[in-house]
Amino acid sequence: MSFSGFSFGFWRFMEIITLIPCLGMLSYFVNAYTKLKSLTPDSILVLFIVSVLGAAWAIGTLFLYTRAKHSANFVAFVDLLFVGAFIGAVYALRGIANADCTRFTRDSYFYDLGVLAATGNSYSIHVNKNCAMLKASFAFGIMNCIFFFLTFLLALMVHHHWSDRDRVVVKRETHYSRHGHRRSRSPRHSHHSSRRSHYV
Repeated sequence: MSFSGFSFGFWRFMEIITLIPCLGMLSYFVNAYTKLKSLTPDSILVLFIVSVLGAAWAIGTLFLYTRAKHSANFVAFVDLLFVGAFIGAVYALRGIANADCTRFTRDSYFYDLGVLAATGNSYSIHVNKNCAMLKASFAFGIMNCIFFFLTFLLALMVHHHWSDRDRVVVKRETHYSRHGHRRSRSPRHSHHSSRRSHYV
């Protein structure tokens, strides 16, 4: 496997391990809104759909790499589409970027920590789960914008590598007789190129 092929596989794997938790967290919201018989906000739904499609594409092209490498140009094109899709999905969820998902408050449990409570800090952190999951999904979306752009470039390199290997150079050999007549020998007889033709 070439360096570009190995790198392509590595970044495909990185896409998968970042997309699976992303779509898992977003499916929590889709399921919750469905149970409440309410429409899922577009900002969540768009990133969820793109993540599901992106994960399926990444898994498919990773495990079918031996076939995909011969159509690497098409793979690169689809990856570029996913770059645009993730940018749009992240833009739709941009409102969560400045949200403060933690709040500091006095907590009675803090005093049950014994010696660990003797740090001089009488505050503990409360994290809003919904806010934190959306912010993590937003971060994973940004990461996959970068990852899919990298695999787009690497797929182009794989295409270039395999097109060079598959290119066949056909040389037409010309032989001369004693009388100066020229005749051509077909490429399939090229293994006899060292033999000269003699006529009596």
